Amino acid sequence: MRIAPAPSIVSSSAIPPVNVAADRERYAGEKVAQVVAVAEQPVSTFSVDVDTGSYANVRRMLGEGRLPPSAAVRTEEMLNYFRYDYPRPSSQAEPFTITTDMAVTPWNDATRILRIGLAGYDLPQDERPPANLVFLVDTSGSMLSMNKLPLVKCALALTAERLGPEDRVAIVAYSGFTRVVLPSTGDKESVLMAIEGLSARGSTAGGAALALAYDEARRAFREGGVNRILLATDGDFNVGVVDGEALVDTVAREREGGISLTALGFGTGNLNEAMMEQIADHGNGNYFYIDSPAEAAKVLDDELASTLFTIAKDVKIQVEFNPAHVAEYRLLGYENRALAEQDFANDAVDAGEIGAGHQVTALYEIVPAGVQGWIPERRYAANRPAAAEGSRSGEMAVVRLRYKLPDGDESLLLERALPARTVRRATAPTGDLALAIAVAGYGQTLRGDPYLRGWTLASSADLAEPMARDDLRRQFVTLARQAAQLVPTAP
Repeated sequence: MRIAPAPSIVSSSAIPPVNVAADRERYAGEKVAQVVAVAEQPVSTFSVDVDTGSYANVRRMLGEGRLPPSAAVRTEEMLNYFRYDYPRPSSQAEPFTITTDMAVTPWNDATRILRIGLAGYDLPQDERPPANLVFLVDTSGSMLSMNKLPLVKCALALTAERLGPEDRVAIVAYSGFTRVVLPSTGDKESVLMAIEGLSARGSTAGGAALALAYDEARRAFREGGVNRILLATDGDFNVGVVDGEALVDTVAREREGGISLTALGFGTGNLNEAMMEQIADHGNGNYFYIDSPAEAAKVLDDELASTLFTIAKDVKIQVEFNPAHVAEYRLLGYENRALAEQDFANDAVDAGEIGAGHQVTALYEIVPAGVQGWIPERRYAANRPAAAEGSRSGEMAVVRLRYKLPDGDESLLLERALPARTVRRATAPTGDLALAIAVAGYGQTLRGDPYLRGWTLASSADLAEPMARDDLRRQFVTLARQAAQLVPTAP
């Protein structure tokens, strides 16, 4: 299918930064996860996350010449922004491969980094179900800036150009009032014309607009197809239903009816990322931040299938460590995705979704058994953990994955044991693993991680540079060095 040229899809600096005070931007950051003793809590459980908004948003702030607030940095979204060389599954019947590897931690040679990588099945074009999409567009006065509504129009036009003959699109716009700009249609030229005619004015009635968008999605509902709202906004919900819990309840309820929601954040100054990430998570969708035409092309053109087509839902990861080989651990990122151990097998507990061809990467820093770790030895013998007997002593850990197929209600289980020799054979990080560790170090440094032992943003750039074989990876090296220059030096 012909793809219409988008304006100025060149680089992340294509749209100059807007000099707007950022004190109205809202983030829901979490503290860096604490170290855990395996003898006391051997099991780590979390929901997957394939959002990438934090990476692009931090890139925007660095482009403005300032370091991001730590609450805006989510290490898992940094990791998942990049593609790694994981083997791909060959069948949708088992839609994941699990890859694990390990390296000596570059900031602490006494610990090891364990990488867990998931790769999702990439739906061929002829297997993709028809799509019923509603573009829900913020056209309030706050969207006037060049890096807001004009960029929204570029992004949605890219999506419209990719749609097939069986797909349908409706457009709902909202400012001081809400309106259906275009009822659901398969006429691509009508969609493009309606997008081009959008203009910004007035205040923001976000809550009422969501209700109207869901009405439109229900009218054109596709049984067995994709039914999704794409919300494009700077997140400034200041008129109408603004209560966060009410919005979350709405998208969660509609999710159960088969309509999902993806949030696209734009612009500076009043970005309510906390709200957008929350409603996307509860709406069985993802949150992306669009800071340039190039990022719009990445999310809504190059990776459109991943953005729209779900191959598995309620995806959870659980790692159980063997105390005979691992004494302590910490998960780098995913703090806002943590689940209780009992939630793993509870199919009523909502978790993340994986789109076609998506990847998920998680890193644990571990302390091998017998090595002095972060937690000091306890004074009283009765308070010390008992020596591990080492049942199944050939295993250092087991990785479990639970997921439901898109039309399923019961979860399926994948399980992989990791051999203990993985710890003994770990060497300095190379290849894709080095890139992942560099990206995690970058994120954790920006978050103020107290366990990095002298690691710097420049260290991340140095580690990643040999693997900078494409534009995105080279851009990461540049960003890390740029961030390093912004860190105040001690007097």
